[in-house]
Amino acid sequence: MGSMELHPMKEIKIIVEGEHLHFVTDVLDRIKASGYTIFSNISGKGHHGFHEGHLMFNDTSSLQMILTVVPEEKLDPILSALKPFLERHSGGVFVLEASVLRRDHFAPKES
Repeated sequence: MGSMELHPMKEIKIIVEGEHLHFVTDVLDRIKASGYTIFSNISGKGHHGFHEGHLMFNDTSSLQMILTVVPEEKLDPILSALKPFLERHSGGVFVLEASVLRRDHFAPKES
């Protein structure tokens, strides 16, 4: 058996306050990302200092990270939708090169 073929993709990590989670997932749904994973109540230190991940009142006041993997052609539409939002709110976007084994899991679904 030969080596497995990997397919290049873009991994996007988006960190926002919980109250803005639905804005981000709506963008990803509208651009038809095949899926995403949400990491809740994360802690970290950034431009605005240290942010504790535990729940103070509810999850709208904690940081959330949304991770998605998309084909290259979906990267610019996602970033274009997020840029104006992130100019007004705290948060961050990180884009990394990624490879996937099962490219069909990231293809648009036929309706």
